[in-house]
Amino acid sequence: MKNKNFYLTTPIFYPNAKLHLGHAYVTTLCDVVARYHRLTGDETYFLTGSDENAQTVLQAAKKAGVSPDIFLEDIVGKFRQLFSLLNISNDQFIRTSDRQAHWPGAITLWQKLDAAGDLYKKEYEGLYCVGHEAFITEKDLVGGACPDHGTVPEKVKEENYFFKLSKYTDVIRQQIESGEFQIVPESRKHEILSLLKEGLQDVSFSRPKTSNLVGIPVPGDDSQVMYVWCDALSNYITALGYGRDDDLFKKFWPGIHVVGKDILRFHAAIWPAMLLSAGLPLPRAVVVHSMIISGGRKMSKTVGNVVDPIELVKEYGTDAVRYYLARHIRPFEDSEITHEHFKAAYNADLANGLGNLAARIMQLAATHLSEPVKVQWKPFPKEFADAMEKFEINKAAEYVWARIQVLDQHITADAPFKVIKEDAEKGRAIITDLVHELAAIDLMLEPILPQTSQKIIDAIMANKKPENLFPRKD
Repeated sequence: MKNKNFYLTTPIFYPNAKLHLGHAYVTTLCDVVARYHRLTGDETYFLTGSDENAQTVLQAAKKAGVSPDIFLEDIVGKFRQLFSLLNISNDQFIRTSDRQAHWPGAITLWQKLDAAGDLYKKEYEGLYCVGHEAFITEKDLVGGACPDHGTVPEKVKEENYFFKLSKYTDVIRQQIESGEFQIVPESRKHEILSLLKEGLQDVSFSRPKTSNLVGIPVPGDDSQVMYVWCDALSNYITALGYGRDDDLFKKFWPGIHVVGKDILRFHAAIWPAMLLSAGLPLPRAVVVHSMIISGGRKMSKTVGNVVDPIELVKEYGTDAVRYYLARHIRPFEDSEITHEHFKAAYNADLANGLGNLAARIMQLAATHLSEPVKVQWKPFPKEFADAMEKFEINKAAEYVWARIQVLDQHITADAPFKVIKEDAEKGRAIITDLVHELAAIDLMLEPILPQTSQKIIDAIMANKKPENLFPRKD
């Protein structure tokens, strides 16, 4: 996946409610990878945003008793607040309600699909789940209701435009099987290939324009608005200027999408078919992360097991939350989080681990070295780099903390505080080596814990003990 121009995207999130820890995770995962690529010298563009032309937004605004515009500004403001608290370094925040940044590209893409002969109009009857903003089938239901939202879908009969998704089944399968279009991890690749073997069905691509729907008007037919596919999925290229000023598009496309497993089909079947129809390159890869669970169950307000990322940041600090998401959440397996485990990991790995180690080493340096150690920056170790390239940031973090533990053991074994009393030169040499290793660890910390990394390197450059990086929580 290595590319000198590196483009990375999160999904765009529905602004019908505030973001939860799952949203925080995928955004932090992408941020860590984006920061890593910047440090390697890659010119990097990192995108996130909000999917605003949605029926759920109108319903949430009505329930709140405010206009959709006021509701969106409030919710999107909270999105930005969370991303700021998590120190997310995105280059752009795309909003699908943006008529200057998004709509021209979505319209251009629609026109490309139409010119390819891949759009047609027909009457359609089906089950529509407002929560998903999508039509679902009888076999998807559990007890007659959507399994994810617990609501009975609406029976809808209407005339829509359809996209000839079925036309592209074979070529998408060939692209995935050849590795030209990567699906990560392998289990998700097999999942989408199984779906493709069954054959894709044409999908509804528009809905009649009503007071209950917002969206981009279909070119040449004001009675219809674009359905989620051309509207939302196109954000990955409209954000780069596709359909208007496409300098960024030419520079950075194709990119890598990081998505949840619940939207794999959208990104590995419908989106590539749209790109093929428009004559555009497919994404380099779709990386599919798993789910965060709490108390053995999917997070739910009803169950009462939701972990609020903002509250965690307020209690433990930005880098503590980034650390936990990076090391203790496995990107390709469902992972558990509880407040108890978070606190235990914070105290063991940050307060008693990294924070204590940096303080011990720099206290020795400040006491016994007459000037700052001149550190030399080296390339990232292969084990760390390989994990980052594979989006296995948990393994990258594990590698860093293994180095932290080894360095801590060196202090105990070498006992520089004793050696320096007997042999000052030898003692200073040991302390200098410890500072060099701390600096090497600090470089790997930079994409994961950027604020802490800066504090440690500032302490090294000033030859002083850093402030208490992670105060212990009782």
